[in-house]
Formats: sequence, structure tokens, C-alpha cells
Amino acid sequence: MSNLFDRHKAVIPDWVALYYRQPIEITHGEGRHVWDAEGKKYLDFFGGILTTMTAHALPEVTKAVTEQAGRIIHSSTLYLDRPMVELAERIAALSGIQDARVFFTTSGTEANDTALLLATTYRRSNQLLAMRNSYHGRSFSAVSITGNRGWSPTSLSPLQTMYVHGGVRSRGPYAQLSDAQFIEACAADLEDVLGQTGGQVAALIAEPIQGVGGFTSPPDGLYAAFREVLDRHGILWISDEVQTGWGRTGDHFWGWQAHAENGPPDILTFAKGIGNGMSIGGVVARAEVMNCLEANSISTFGGSPVTMAAGVANLGYLLEHDLQGNARRVGGLLLERLRAIGASVPYVREVRGRGLMAAIELVKPGTDEASPEAAAAVLEAAREGGLLIGKGGGHNTSVLRIAPPLTLTVAEAEEGARILDQALREAH
Repeated sequence: MSNLFDRHKAVIPDWVALYYRQPIEITHGEGRHVWDAEGKKYLDFFGGILTTMTAHALPEVTKAVTEQAGRIIHSSTLYLDRPMVELAERIAALSGIQDARVFFTTSGTEANDTALLLATTYRRSNQLLAMRNSYHGRSFSAVSITGNRGWSPTSLSPLQTMYVHGGVRSRGPYAQLSDAQFIEACAADLEDVLGQTGGQVAALIAEPIQGVGGFTSPPDGLYAAFREVLDRHGILWISDEVQTGWGRTGDHFWGWQAHAENGPPDILTFAKGIGNGMSIGGVVARAEVMNCLEANSISTFGGSPVTMAAGVANLGYLLEHDLQGNARRVGGLLLERLRAIGASVPYVREVRGRGLMAAIELVKPGTDEASPEAAAAVLEAAREGGLLIGKGGGHNTSVLRIAPPLTLTVAEAEEGARILDQALREAH
């Protein structure tokens, strides 16, 4: 393994992060488990960054990919593509957006790029609203709407971005308010920001639960209150569902549905889990917005027959087996177990989450000061114990991120909680 690590460092950029002091090579997986090159088995509680949504080596997806690859692997969007149309039909129906159109990309970053292109063209403005502590991707335009300095490598931007409060409930100037007061204060902040703009704003882009930011979220109803303000100004709402879509939160199929009083967003972006590891991203918007582009466009790899076949099979499996319900039931048990563990560990500030999307925020004991050192130590200890988890959170990576495949069993949830309990105590 050290040889592969050396080879990696010789040809891969320094800014491509690796987990662990001694990085591991994952060679294969099955269900909720993966194995490294040394033959060690791990319970996977991160799913390749929330991407292996149903299970590793899910037979239905593997079969669909194999069969489609045996027919044709690639054609591009210049030709009719049956699997692409089939998946688009299903996503349009599930999106909640009326007269929806779907455009497929290869990643969440590219999906958000496309959403920004649509919104700025439709509104004839490059002014954007984004949430503090947000993350929307790696591209030049995506980092310009990312309110998390750890993931925004340049201050240069093609957009004029203004950041508003609301994505983080338990920190910041409004943390001590009640939920109703918090929503009222954030809506007033949004109004104030709009009063400072020099022209019409194109859109607000927001993650219903902030992923890289540490699985933080506002009280239910915040984006409904925001929508009232946005609608008065004609501003579009883009819901970034790259991490929150497909039932992961348990309570809802989409994250925006926790804020649904005023209906669905104008634009919805998705990626990650729908392909169960295959490279799929996409945008859903009502026809008026999606069709506002006046130049030709295609996608060479977006909507690939093989990835679309995987998406159709994966989405079908998710719906047929009610994995949203499983996320709600098993995720609820896991969160309850993690909260009990956290209550007895002095450097756990908060355990939060929804469905199979849980986070443990670590601080220096007796303070509110983030402890990335503790997070790194727990990550290592969990790996030693046979559990893979992730990290994230604000300006410091002091939050443990837990997002297993949605087929997680109660026994596996208990096993993962036990390993995490031990890792937290060992790191302490």
C-alpha cells in the first residue's frame, strides 16, 4: 500500500485530500461493507461521500449496467436515448415541479453550474444569494457560491454573491432564539441583504441540509419564509439536493419538502446517490426556466446509456423496497443511540441529523471551540475498529459525518454505533 501511496503523491495534486495517516485502497464491496487491499473488512458509514446510496454491488444495478454495456456504452445526447428518457420521466414525476424538464450531467458540481446558467440567463443577472457555511461543488462558478472557506480556494468569481444567515441553527448571532424567532430574524436578514443590492438578484441557492458544512440545517419552514420574500422580488429558488435527495432524510423524499408551504423550488439539482456510484448529476426545472437558453447545447457524457440504466434500476429498487422508510426507521434508532453516546463524551458538542444523515460535532471540552484534532483522531480510531465515516463542518473539519447506504439494517446500525462509541472514548 505504501508503494501506491508514493505513486499517488508523485502524480496527483497535493490538494486532492486523502483520509487517514496511512490511506487505504478499497478494492471491493458488498451490501454495507467494503474491503481494503490488505483484506480488512469495514462497515461503510459514508458510502463514497453519500454516493453508494442503496448498497455496494447491488445485483439489480450491476445487472442493468452489464446488460446495457453489452448493447452500447455511449452515443451522446445528439441521439435519442431510451434509458435517459425513462429516468427523466421518473425524476420529473417525483420532483414535484410542474411541467418539469430534466437535464443530466456527470456530477453535482456540473448540475449546480447548469442551475446557475439557467437562473442567471432567465433573470438576466449575475447576482446570487447563497447560504453561509454552504458547499456547492468544485468548479469556478460553484466555489464562488460556496460559503465555506475551507472549500473555496479563490476569491475570484464570475458571480456577485451575497451570503445570508440560516443554514446553521446552533451557532451564530441567532442561535439563542426560538425556532420561530430564528426564522423571522433570518427572513429579515434576507430582506436587508436585498435592500443592499444594485439590481435584480437571479436566485437563492441552498442545501436543505448542508453536507460538507457538517449536516447542519435550519428549522423546518425557513425556506418557505424565504420563498415569500423571494417571490415578492421575482427571485428563483434553487434547492441543491445532491446530498439530501432520494429519501435519505427519512421524513421526506427531497430536502425541500421540510419547507414546502409554498410548493417546490424553481430549480432542483441532484447527483450522488441516484447512480449508486455511477456518475450521474442533473437539473430539474419547469419548462419556462429550463428552455430559456437560446444557444445550442449538448452533453457528451451526461445521460450516458450505461449510467442511465444504472439510475433506472437503482431508483426502482429504492422505491420498491421503501428505502426512505428504512432511512426513517433505522436512522431514527441510530440517531437515538448516537445521542446517548454523545451525552457521556465531554468533547461532543452536538449530535444532529435526519434519517440516515447524522453528524457528531466535536469541540475542546468545556468550550464551543471546534476540535479538528479530535475529529481526525476519531476518524482513525473508527477505521481501526472497522468503520468508515466522514468529516466536515464549517471552517474547521470538526464534525463526523455518518451516511450509510439506505439498506442499513438495525444490527448494522448497532454495530456502527458500538464502534463509534469505542472510537470516541479511545480518541479522548
